[in-house]
Amino acid sequence: MTSTTRTSPGARPPALEIRGVRKAYGATEVLHGVDLTGHAGEVLAVVGANGAGKSTLIKILAGAERMSAGELLLDGERVDLRSPHDAHLHGIRTVHQELTLVPELSVTENLLMGHFPRRLGGLIDWRAAHARARDLLESIGYGAIDPRTRAGRLTVARQQMVEIAKALVSEGGEPRVLVLDEPSAVLAGNDLEELFALIRRLQQRGVLVVYVSHRLAEVTELATSIVVIKDGRAVATTTPDRTDENELIRLMAGRRPGQLYPDRRHDPGAPLLTVSGLHRPGEFADISFTLRAGEITGLFGLVGSGRSELARCVFGAEPARSGTVRTAGGTADRFRTPREAIAAGLALVTEDRKRTGLVLGLSTAENIGLTTLRAFTRGPLLDTGARGRQVESMVRQLDIRPAHSAKLPVRALSGGNQQKAVLAKWLLTGPRVLLLDEPTRGVDMATRAEIYRMLDRLARDGLAVLLISSDLTEVLGATDRVLVMHEGRIAADLPSDRTTEDTVLAHAIGHAA
Repeated sequence: MTSTTRTSPGARPPALEIRGVRKAYGATEVLHGVDLTGHAGEVLAVVGANGAGKSTLIKILAGAERMSAGELLLDGERVDLRSPHDAHLHGIRTVHQELTLVPELSVTENLLMGHFPRRLGGLIDWRAAHARARDLLESIGYGAIDPRTRAGRLTVARQQMVEIAKALVSEGGEPRVLVLDEPSAVLAGNDLEELFALIRRLQQRGVLVVYVSHRLAEVTELATSIVVIKDGRAVATTTPDRTDENELIRLMAGRRPGQLYPDRRHDPGAPLLTVSGLHRPGEFADISFTLRAGEITGLFGLVGSGRSELARCVFGAEPARSGTVRTAGGTADRFRTPREAIAAGLALVTEDRKRTGLVLGLSTAENIGLTTLRAFTRGPLLDTGARGRQVESMVRQLDIRPAHSAKLPVRALSGGNQQKAVLAKWLLTGPRVLLLDEPTRGVDMATRAEIYRMLDRLARDGLAVLLISSDLTEVLGATDRVLVMHEGRIAADLPSDRTTEDTVLAHAIGHAA
């Protein structure tokens, strides 16, 4: 299946060619002579398990890391990318999985930073700036985003849209190479179709799109060629018509895939969380549902449906105007703070692990121990031995890698292992109700299967689980029932094993019969 692309005499050279790229951190080499080739107007998909080397390769293309050996050519000419600015000047734009917007600034300010229209005297012409930002968003199909909105108030999905817009409209014109790292991880329905339509328009204009994703169905739909990365090497180059998802997983993992979702044989127990008439103006209204012991409930909705805002409100991180959130045996009408929710047995894994789930400057052990810090404090001192034993137990239980990961900075872990660290942090609190917002975003298939098995075990042990996801296959495959949100309201409550993806999506867009 492995193949090599060569340019015939007189033919146009590849838009991007990577030859023998190596990258070492000290004595540890993470890329071992990677080769790949992409032509103008193609979608070159790069797939691989977490830790395979994809992120390092992306950083080299973005100019954020220097290769240790090898060469990079654009349109047949060798280039040396010493910085992200160098990459930008050469027409390589990268949309990272980790969002880079300035949350306190508006969408307009993020899009036009450093290039604002000005009045006489040098003052920024804000009316013209907002109009230009609106035109830019509309030109790529994202006109529903208000450019005056503060970026930090947008959902992660809409922030992702702004990141893509920023890459396309920045100084220097349209990119020659656009690198998209997990661009669809929080998109579904019409939002996903808009992304695909944008990619196809870029293809027609001769842009090479490097598409990095764990969503293999998307890869086989969009890509013109696929490169599989495993253990720092490009182990195969193929095309969608010569492969399928199972074969790609085998190449990524080195073995045939097993069953992704556990068989759910649930018998729901007593209600552990009851939400009644919850209302937060501008985000959701009249929300009522019950989470029961032993049951995994899915929550699906398109961008702007209010699903993430609902989770934060239930957890006490954002206030509601009216309604109640009660646990079994609880007396409070709602939680005023996350501390109250945690004390009542709730845990929330947020959708953006980098910003709200982890402290990237701390070690993995310190991150895992954050939620139970008080339990290990003896007067002014921290019982590091007792905390360390608890953390090591969670590292083994969730198979967080590498084995000595507890001592490493959490930013050094792959995305899947970072997500496991976030889960470990909350499981240490001993929750009865677990709220998970996009828990498999940017996580490879093998790690996804581990997370699904873990959720199945937790449910069988009597926890109530709410799984919020924009992945239709996941929200049906890993749950017992699905709540569907449309424009801030619960539009349907459906049994997962007797529901199709089409039915869920129809309710999500308000077109159900």
